[in-house]
Amino acid sequence: MQKQMKKTFNVFRHVGWIAIICSLLSSLLLFVMGAVKTYTAFAVFLFNKIPHESLAHLDTTDIAISYLIKSLDTFLIALVLFIFSHGVFTLFISNKSPADDTSSQVLKWIKTPNIGKLKNVLAEVIIVILFVKFLEVVLANINSLSWEIIILPASILLLSLGLKVLGLGSEKE
Repeated sequence: MQKQMKKTFNVFRHVGWIAIICSLLSSLLLFVMGAVKTYTAFAVFLFNKIPHESLAHLDTTDIAISYLIKSLDTFLIALVLFIFSHGVFTLFISNKSPADDTSSQVLKWIKTPNIGKLKNVLAEVIIVILFVKFLEVVLANINSLSWEIIILPASILLLSLGLKVLGLGSEKE
C-alpha cells in the first residue's frame, strides 16, 4: 500500500508542469510588455508622442520616467514568475538536490533548496515591486498628493517588518 501511494505521489508531482509552463509563458509575456513600455518611454521622450490624454498635464520627461518605472515594475513581476517556475521545477520535478546539480551554472543565483527559500525570494521581490509601484503612483500624481498616499509605504514597511519577524529574510542555509 505504501509503495502504491509513493508511486501515485511520484506521478502526481508532474502536475507541477502546469504551474511551470504557465508561469514561464506569463513571464515571457511580461518581458514583452516591459519592452513595449520601454519603447513607449523612448517614443515619448524622442518623438514627443503622448500615449494617453490623462498624462498630457505632465512634462514629456516625467511621462517617459513614468513609463520606465512601469517597465521596471513589469520586468520585476516577470522575474518573479520566472523564479517561481524555476523553484517549482527544482522542488517538485527535478530529482536532484541543488547541491548535486553542477550542470546548471547559469541558474546558480536562483537556488531553491526548499519551499522556505522560494518564499523568501518571492517575498523580497514583491516588496521591491510594491516600492516601485509607490514611486509610480507618486510620479503620476505629483501635483495632487494627499495624505492617503502614505498607505502604500506604510504597507511596504509592515510587510518588510513581517518578513523580518518571520525570519524569511534571513539567510539560513
